[in-house]
Amino acid sequence: MDGSTSTPLPAAQPTSPEAREAPTSRARVLWFSCGAHALHDGYTDMIYVLLPIWQSDFGLSYGALAMLRGVYAGTMASLQLPAGRLARWLGSRATLALGTLLAAIGYATAGMSGSLLALCVALAISGSGSSTQHPLASGAVSRVYGRNARGPLSIYNFSGDLGKAALPAAISLLVTFMPWRHALWMVSALGCVVAAALALFLPSIPRRETPSAESARPTRLPARSGFQLLFVIGVLDTAVRMGLLTFLPFLLKTKGASTPMIGTALALVFIGGAAGKFACGWLGARLGVIGTVLATEGGTAALIIAVMFCPLTLTMVLLPLLGVMLNGTSSVLYGTVPELSSSDGTERAFALFYTGTIGSGAVAPVIYGFLGVSDKPAASFPVATRRPTMSSSEL
Repeated sequence: MDGSTSTPLPAAQPTSPEAREAPTSRARVLWFSCGAHALHDGYTDMIYVLLPIWQSDFGLSYGALAMLRGVYAGTMASLQLPAGRLARWLGSRATLALGTLLAAIGYATAGMSGSLLALCVALAISGSGSSTQHPLASGAVSRVYGRNARGPLSIYNFSGDLGKAALPAAISLLVTFMPWRHALWMVSALGCVVAAALALFLPSIPRRETPSAESARPTRLPARSGFQLLFVIGVLDTAVRMGLLTFLPFLLKTKGASTPMIGTALALVFIGGAAGKFACGWLGARLGVIGTVLATEGGTAALIIAVMFCPLTLTMVLLPLLGVMLNGTSSVLYGTVPELSSSDGTERAFALFYTGTIGSGAVAPVIYGFLGVSDKPAASFPVATRRPTMSSSEL
């Protein structure tokens, strides 16, 4: 044997509990955020199925129906920023759980309403609860994933479209078996279950990104002008989308569609929108934000005109493609928000963006509603086809 001594291998460093739990915690944040997004977006869009029912029960004009939609969306839009401030005091988990519970209570109250005023109050309660979801859930996903958040945010956005497809279809099916009030109590019970799950199982969200995520975030762009352009695109896009969705059930009704068929038609639009989130995410990586927006907005305008004048059968065939064009833009826009915000301002950036887009979605249907007071809902549709003209400059 030689006299050399062997150098002992360094002891293996134990993996910290934080390092072991980080992937699991990030996945839990993503999936619980997706669940909240699906529920709240489903709550928002099942109003479109209920509007014709409320018209029959309360004898409402198109302007009043658009105002009902505006009460919900307007309350939700105006409370986005206050929801972020409340989360700084209570924490994101508690605020999101309480908001989900409040949204469920609002729909339970709507099921007990006996007048237009009571219905407006109930929708305002539900809208105020839903104001917590977008800034807090999307901000949580962005915060825990850092630079790699665009992919998880696409999954998060996709989950919202699943809710938009599932709950309107479910409510349209339920009202064929029971009174609409009982159907609302059933979906409000679902909201209470989701609120309890968020309160018990959603991981705590750090106020700042983890060091690894923060160091991985790309250098912040000269974001002020970029965010302003992104904001304008989102506002104009949402104004058209919400105006179309508000009056699409009535257009289908004039073509001879039944209530279950209207629910199915909306589900087709939202399923197409979910596919559009993925398709436009792939397209956006190749064409850029502006190229993708121009392609989808032009396609939306053409398909809106086609839906107006085609018979019911062909209209049903076109609706999934309309959904692809109608909702696809948002995946590109939402995924760009954290890239144009500082690491400690993600929730505020999302809150500002959602305030503008949801506020636009609240006001636009009211304007279109008063344009359609001639009891011809198709009269409002040509206005919706005037899509925004974008600058050719990149964000």
